[in-house]
Amino acid sequence: MAGRRPTQKLAPNPGEPSNGPLTAEELQLAVRNHSMPLEALRNDVTPPGLHYLLDHFDIPAVDGESWHLRLGGAVRQSLELNLRALRRAPSISVPVTLECAGNGRSLLKPRPLSQPWMLEAVGTAVWTGVPLAYLLARAGVDEDAVEVSFTGADAGIQGGVHQQYARSLPIDEALRPDVVLAYRMNGTELPLQHGYPLRLVVPGWYGMASVKWLSSIKVLTKPFHGFQQSVAYRYQQDADDAGTPVTWMKVRSLMVPPGIPDFFSRSRFLPAGPVMLTGRAWSGRGAVQRVEVGIDGKWVAAQLDHPAAPFAWSAWSMPWVADPGHHELSCRATDASGATQPLEPVWNYQGMGNNVVQRIKVTVEKAA
Repeated sequence: MAGRRPTQKLAPNPGEPSNGPLTAEELQLAVRNHSMPLEALRNDVTPPGLHYLLDHFDIPAVDGESWHLRLGGAVRQSLELNLRALRRAPSISVPVTLECAGNGRSLLKPRPLSQPWMLEAVGTAVWTGVPLAYLLARAGVDEDAVEVSFTGADAGIQGGVHQQYARSLPIDEALRPDVVLAYRMNGTELPLQHGYPLRLVVPGWYGMASVKWLSSIKVLTKPFHGFQQSVAYRYQQDADDAGTPVTWMKVRSLMVPPGIPDFFSRSRFLPAGPVMLTGRAWSGRGAVQRVEVGIDGKWVAAQLDHPAAPFAWSAWSMPWVADPGHHELSCRATDASGATQPLEPVWNYQGMGNNVVQRIKVTVEKAA
């Protein structure tokens, strides 16, 4: 969509973040989409039903037998392939941590009105499929190509604009060897809600780049200006700010909440004594170098394991002797670029990239 940028409408009262309770529209989005329970951080690989999910529009009805992928634009030879042909092509399996760009949005004040994520919009899966670079090499990319666009079968209206969900990648990113057109998730057929029969997976980038229900790929000689590229997924200070694009995941760590929860408040309770605190950490901008655990504001280095792949999360752990009373636990990560999670959230208009430190209130009870 070229030309004048349309005014973005993120909520029933567009352009006005809220200090009030969740709206009916936010609750409607929260019912359709779901986050990953934090106890699933124990798993190296997240089961599909626990992996975070955000579907912008309706899940499209796609018949895998008749479906086909079109690849064209600035190439020497256009391609059209069905699912059987893609499954016969060379394949790779890549463990990738995906996180929604809006993760942590509901913790901001005032709260940007959209999908009301807390901190759990994340998951790690093993994605199997055809390297995008292989298909682009088969088609023969023209020398003046600058981007590659990806269009999904899901359609709807956002910001008053009728659209199919579509995004693009710079040509250098599209040609990375680990960017995959995935038809399997954790060794089984790609679930419908995760993009069956084929989706894009872009390791290191926030989840909005990994277009689901792929229907077409187009090599471009000019930048792509679709809604999801030039209006949505921007770091903005207000509705009139053109902003900068959301791309790579910021460094983040999360902790498995220790003990047991209160049903309604999710407050944590555990007995006094030794407990092993564990969690995961990841970053799109370089390997995680350090994780620290905060006990009532005092930071201690955790043991950090090696990740299964460059863009998969790393496990961390730290022993703690829990004294009776009320405590606040937290964790923060630092990556190879030197970036560290902030102690306070950094506000922006769309609520993107809020990688603030996680804080967990726990009550340690005396042993019976």
